[in-house]
Amino acid sequence: MSDPQDSVLHKVDGDGVALVTLNRPERRNGWTPSLEARFFEVMAALDADPAVRVVVVTGAGKTFCPGMDTGRLEEIAGKPLDLRGRRPPAHLWRFRKPMIAAVNGACAGIGLVLALVCDVRFAAEKARFSTAFARRGLAGEYGVTWLLPRLIGVGRATDLLLSSRVIDADEALGMGLVNGVVAGPDDVVSAAREYAREIARRCAPTSLAMLRHQLQADSQSDLPTALTAAYRAMTAAVEGPAFREGLDSFVEGRPPVFPGLPADYRPEAITGRRLPEVDHEPGG
Repeated sequence: MSDPQDSVLHKVDGDGVALVTLNRPERRNGWTPSLEARFFEVMAALDADPAVRVVVVTGAGKTFCPGMDTGRLEEIAGKPLDLRGRRPPAHLWRFRKPMIAAVNGACAGIGLVLALVCDVRFAAEKARFSTAFARRGLAGEYGVTWLLPRLIGVGRATDLLLSSRVIDADEALGMGLVNGVVAGPDDVVSAAREYAREIARRCAPTSLAMLRHQLQADSQSDLPTALTAAYRAMTAAVEGPAFREGLDSFVEGRPPVFPGLPADYRPEAITGRRLPEVDHEPGG
């Protein structure tokens, strides 16, 4: 695909659910630096857009993302790896809105890491998953050796990383890699969007941003630190307009009408906890 702008598509529905589509079906949505740059550009715009409340990520055609594009792998084989200016999927920890992965087909390598940093994952019945790194002569990339054990446990993660075996959607569900399995690739996007709409309609954007921050930060801290940060978050929440609307709508028996996420709402400023920097160091 000649135009990098077309490599990632996005549209927002009336409920504030954004559908982001990796759009290189002629290359099975293989990851490239230009697609990566466009993807993060789109995500930054969606983070800043007050109309957007939840994001669904999927792939065009029959695959989600099978990893790095084979053409790119040919380019870098046997050469020093230059990661200057690059960002890993874990950069999205600072994204303030829920991310739902609709895995419609093959999901491996960096594509799997992208799915791991989403908050909830749905898979099509015919979707297949693999870490893939060991079968390509590669190391565990983009933090997968940190992310995967925390989601499915050390034993299962070790199995998938060392064997690089391919697993189907049902096995992925059984080990907690995905949250649900849906019959077809088109249906999985519909299911993910409907789940996202339920969140967008019923949940406060400030609560969603704070919860996402807490989940990421608390996974790297002890309980006393988590509690201290939670008390700060609790104090800020009860003083805010979202709590008033959440309480009033519940008492009145009506759907809530929560205000959008303010541009200056930063959970880390409330909790006093910054997530660690995860972007690559120059020359790393």
